[in-house]
Amino acid sequence: MEDIEYDDDIFTGKDHTPLRDDAFLMSPEEKVEQIEGLFSQIMETLGLDMTDDSLKDSPKRVAKMYVNEIFGGLLPENKPRISTFTNKYKYRQMLVEKDITVYSFCEHHFLPIIGKAHVAYISNGEVIGLSKINRLVDYYAKRPQVQERLTMQIVDALKEALGTVDVACIIDAKHLCVNCRGIKDTASSTITAELSGIFRTNPITRQEFLHYVGSHAKFQ
Repeated sequence: MEDIEYDDDIFTGKDHTPLRDDAFLMSPEEKVEQIEGLFSQIMETLGLDMTDDSLKDSPKRVAKMYVNEIFGGLLPENKPRISTFTNKYKYRQMLVEKDITVYSFCEHHFLPIIGKAHVAYISNGEVIGLSKINRLVDYYAKRPQVQERLTMQIVDALKEALGTVDVACIIDAKHLCVNCRGIKDTASSTITAELSGIFRTNPITRQEFLHYVGSHAKFQ
């Protein structure tokens, strides 16, 4: 496997994704092969007929989906390359990207988390392409997650990329581990917020952000 420099928060920091030190010794292809065998055992244990045409290829499909798609954020080489541009037009106000689709999986029951992220920053001289914000959200969402950690990871990644502390993120999402099992409450959703810099210290800036994203919650 090609050597990769892992400069991601995936290893360190208060909001790191919990991984073993040997998490990247196997290639993605090797992981697919191993998960395929293990998931086949799960299906057989459940009593499913693995010779059925509809089921026989499911372990491979699930393994490829896990490694390359829904948990692709566990591969640091998938981290978006963030290029910044000089803020030549001197725009000093808040920039908000709202209603970014979030698809993630809770790490407790491995069931989907589905919702929206609202992200804002105030330029400190650098700006990034709007699609890069969406790509960062998607990258960190594609891991087994807790919503609180995901919210912090998005903010920390943007702070690093933009060289500013003035970043905020709110996520409003439904957790299928609540909606379809246990209490089976289909109406509830979870809101988390990470407010940094002026978004935390200035009540007017904070309320402006909340107004733009349509949230009436009070974050202190």
